[in-house]
Amino acid sequence: MQESPFEPSFVWEQIDKTLRSIWTDFLNYLPFIIAGVVVLLVVVLFERIAIRVLHRSLSTSKLRGSLKQLIERMVSISLWGLGLLLTAMVVFPGLTPTRALGALGVVSIAVGFAFRDIFENFFAGFLILWQFPFEQGDYIECQGITGKVVDVTVRMTIIRTMDDELIIMPNATIFKNPLNVLTYERTRRVKLMTGIAYGEDVATAVQVIKDALKKCRTIDAAKPVQVFPHGFGSSSIDIEVTWWTGSKPLDVRRSRGEVVTAVKSALDQAGIEIPFPYRTLTFKHPLQVVQDEGAQGEEVQDEKMPDRE
Repeated sequence: MQESPFEPSFVWEQIDKTLRSIWTDFLNYLPFIIAGVVVLLVVVLFERIAIRVLHRSLSTSKLRGSLKQLIERMVSISLWGLGLLLTAMVVFPGLTPTRALGALGVVSIAVGFAFRDIFENFFAGFLILWQFPFEQGDYIECQGITGKVVDVTVRMTIIRTMDDELIIMPNATIFKNPLNVLTYERTRRVKLMTGIAYGEDVATAVQVIKDALKKCRTIDAAKPVQVFPHGFGSSSIDIEVTWWTGSKPLDVRRSRGEVVTAVKSALDQAGIEIPFPYRTLTFKHPLQVVQDEGAQGEEVQDEKMPDRE
């Protein structure tokens, strides 16, 4: 008599057969899994040794730092890709490179749509490292953020701001927007506006400012210092002062402070006025002076009060 498929004994018997079959298949497949783990460990060890040897060989070359970093990461990714493919072929004996690449193509399309932003930042990081817009240690300005580049990875750029805040910026943002590399050159030109009173001699003031700038240590003496009258301000003759100093933000601030101090001291010693803003008020109709009646009444009342003594 055949047992009913709904009886508990029959159900437990089928579950037991299934679990035994899974366990038997796992034991039969266990050597392939162990071999795959061993291959993966060998790949990890080989990748680390290869990257160390490559890093030492590139450290003596004259290639720029970003290109060295890009080469190391491309080699690392290539070794990992080959290692994972070899591991998969060991774990799954029927898998061939052609089948693996075909399956990888189908999977990459689905993953590409799902993680579009991640891959966009990934490829932007490779282009940034390849095109050499900046290096580690450079000061950059992008999207209102100014700071020092701490590290450039294939997905993001780490920036340390002037306030010692750490900013993680996606590489795609840097790649798509205008970027100002402040330290691309060794020096930067700085502009400062000052002014003298209309009653002062402009040529004399210009010469006094030029002489004052010659004593500033933060100014690059190899490049020209320019002092030109700029225009007619509301209360002064505006004078534009430009000079060259270090390209780092701290260098610019330090030099600007020294120049402001030197120009102010030189103009004071020469007796040349740096005026405050003057305001001249012109009324269309003449103004009438009206005396406050309340105040006048108080004065009269004070006069009429009897002396208590």
